[in-house]
Amino acid sequence: MIIEPVVKGVVARSAHPFGCQQAIRNQINYVRTADPVTDGPKKVLVLGASSGFGLASRISLAFGGSMADTIGISFERGPSEKGVGTAGWYNNIFFREEAEKAGLIGKNFIGDAFSPQMRQQVIEYIKTEFGGQLDLVVYSLATGVRPNPETGELWRSSIKTMGEPVTGPTINIETDTMEQMTIGTATPEEVEDTEKVMGGEDWASWIDILSDAGVLATGCKTVAYSYVGPKATYPIYHQGTLGRAKAHLHATADQLNNKMSEMGGEAYVSVCKALVTKASVFIPAFSPYILALFKVMKDKGVHEGCIEQMQRLYAQRLYGKDKIVPVDDNRLIRVDDWELEEDIQQQVSELMVKITPENFTTMGDYQGYKTDFMQLNGFDLEGVDYQADISFETLTQLVA
Repeated sequence: MIIEPVVKGVVARSAHPFGCQQAIRNQINYVRTADPVTDGPKKVLVLGASSGFGLASRISLAFGGSMADTIGISFERGPSEKGVGTAGWYNNIFFREEAEKAGLIGKNFIGDAFSPQMRQQVIEYIKTEFGGQLDLVVYSLATGVRPNPETGELWRSSIKTMGEPVTGPTINIETDTMEQMTIGTATPEEVEDTEKVMGGEDWASWIDILSDAGVLATGCKTVAYSYVGPKATYPIYHQGTLGRAKAHLHATADQLNNKMSEMGGEAYVSVCKALVTKASVFIPAFSPYILALFKVMKDKGVHEGCIEQMQRLYAQRLYGKDKIVPVDDNRLIRVDDWELEEDIQQQVSELMVKITPENFTTMGDYQGYKTDFMQLNGFDLEGVDYQADISFETLTQLVA
């Protein structure tokens, strides 16, 4: 069969396995030539390891200087009668293969990171086959639902405001059109549920369980990822359910830092730049900002994708010869610093007011935006034969 891209709105319904393989190799090639991670961790657990910042973290730490063994947890789907499977499924497989070629462990656990059973499996593996202790725990889970650990009922996140409804343009990748979308006002229950799903509670739960199991090494660090953004995005992000959840995440880092300091450890939130990820394309009225931002930052030669962001985080912030991690007044690590530079934001603001449904494909960096989205799913990568006839049997033989 020939695998072609299928996009519905901002959701990819297909993935190209060998495009995913090429994307993994491209990222590995980048970190091998970048400013290396020195004095980095050797045993790492990545929660949410199959795409975006989680996958980039894993690649950076394994191949970007630290030579870390990694465990990755993700919820992905392999080939079946429903299709070829998700991009993350193949990302896991090809990462593991590349790690093993380099003499590293790249263990994958496929399943629900929220379940007690998964946690116990991971702890047992750490104790019996991974050296017994972790140097770093990366929390990068991106999901819309989380089960209540006591009742099993599902909390569901909502992308809504906490004030007046906001109407703004958003992009439909399927039709290459810019459409108006209104974000409604969240109910108190929706605010609370979003905080439960996307805040820091589950991160803290994982650290508690790992600590109680005795698998966190002296000096272990943990990091989660967040976004703050400029004032232009505050109504849809900072002053909405997402912002409330992120505030909870930031507060959780401080609580965890106090806990982990008892074992010489540390906990941080790293604030990253606006990027195209499987999560960010769902944020209404956010895409025009990204179109303008990408164009300005590329023109200035300071644009970064997930892999560049993560390599800079680990090489220049969390690890290195300087043992003091640089943070802002809120104890946040900032790798969104280039995005928020005054001259960049001024140019972005000037460009955003010029972007319309008629000219967005040329006025902003729509091609870069769409290419990033397609590459998340293994398409539009150089060096891949997209006309190759791929056997379904071949895909089923690939083991995560």
